[in-house]
Amino acid sequence: MTDLMKDGPVHPVRIQDNTFRDGHQSIYATRMRTEDMLPIAEQMDQMGFWAMEVWGGATFDTMHRFLAEDPWERPKVLKKYIKKTPFTMLLRGQNLVGYRNYADDVVRAFVDKSCEVGIDIFRVFDALNDIRNFETCVERIKANKKHFEGVICYSLTEPHLGGDVFNMEYYVKHCKALEAMGADSICIKDMAGIVSPYDIYDLITELKKVTKLPLHLHTHYTSGMGSMAYLKAIEAGVDIVDTCLAPYALRTSMPAVEPLVVALQGTKRDTGLNVHKLIQMGDHLEKIAPKYEKHLAANKLSLIDAGVLAHQIPGGMISNLVSQLKEMNALDRIDEVYKEIPRTRKEAGTPPLVTPTSQIVGVQAVMNVVAGRYKMVNNQFADLMYGLYGKTPTPIDPEVQKTVLKRHKRGQTPVTGRPADYLEPELAEDKKKIGNLAKTEEDLLTYALYPATGEQFLKWKYGVEPVPESVKPAVVEEGKGK
Repeated sequence: MTDLMKDGPVHPVRIQDNTFRDGHQSIYATRMRTEDMLPIAEQMDQMGFWAMEVWGGATFDTMHRFLAEDPWERPKVLKKYIKKTPFTMLLRGQNLVGYRNYADDVVRAFVDKSCEVGIDIFRVFDALNDIRNFETCVERIKANKKHFEGVICYSLTEPHLGGDVFNMEYYVKHCKALEAMGADSICIKDMAGIVSPYDIYDLITELKKVTKLPLHLHTHYTSGMGSMAYLKAIEAGVDIVDTCLAPYALRTSMPAVEPLVVALQGTKRDTGLNVHKLIQMGDHLEKIAPKYEKHLAANKLSLIDAGVLAHQIPGGMISNLVSQLKEMNALDRIDEVYKEIPRTRKEAGTPPLVTPTSQIVGVQAVMNVVAGRYKMVNNQFADLMYGLYGKTPTPIDPEVQKTVLKRHKRGQTPVTGRPADYLEPELAEDKKKIGNLAKTEEDLLTYALYPATGEQFLKWKYGVEPVPESVKPAVVEEGKGK
């Protein structure tokens, strides 16, 4: 008999549903439209989820650029149907929902406006786990009396937890730092889906010894270990896990909620969720699937990426590498790139491989293989070596740093302070540039985050230019739904 079945206090596992954000981001390139969420929104609200993730990550970018939808409207619309369940969003710290660090004035305005449109819980992460990049976000989250979920990005340099960098001491230290910063909960964010079941059991067990805060686990099914990792984490006492409704689960998405609910029925960790109602909501997602099927990766038979178990390179990063090598007519050198990535990563201070550092390291590794080591340097890699993304988990190789910064436009002497301290305020200048096209504070922030595509969206929004057919909703013929 396992610990879950033994007598003891009932401690239900809380479920965060990620169907409306990370689910479709992971399998449908973030293309789900708000209109397709509404038919099941009220039912989702009745389920009893701890929270629903509905915003953040890539949604802001994709909505305004590819769907011609105003990102600020989605949480406002959903709040009309989902009135009990808290809304959560994924926020990239000082990166917000973009791909660079923004000035503090932009960060403050963005967080304040996000609170206003309906976000209750902010899951805040930084690609380097440098919590100095949390400071401005957290100040505004707390000022608005919202929930701050501090994130530790999970990474490895060995096949399992341990080694000189991402070991137990590393995670315990970061957990304590986030608690001291005022976190209301702590999330272990395993974006690559590489955490193994026994490693997460040990990690949750140790973190439970040093914090009373709720512990939240986020993983992806990429390697095939996701559901196993959840069960062992639950045995160790994790408080909350992320799942999706089955049609939007597995692959590079999260584990499915339905089998987890059934597996825990009758145990002291029983979720209390109704599996029949979950299945009914999944039926809606099946019916609308034809609208989005062109975005589903169909180039592989396997639903998991077994390769990530061997090389620990996230699937999304691999697809970027393949695309880059094809453009250079050098796809035959991908094995060399696989060997180069750990070397480049170590020289760059061993950053976790998550947006944007996975792309930065990957692009530079390809350049090193094709053109010769550091003969060509991409600007973002130079900024990383310069210190503009923050403090790396291990020291940057000084010789490589010197080589990379030799011709860097910002200078040859790296900075060591909080990255945003080197950025001038942006909003006033942005307001001058966009002029009357930005009619609301939300419009101005959209432009500030994405100047080129944001301006284009505002032209569509206010009828200055027609919305192209390519970004209008797809029409599914009668009878084509499942």
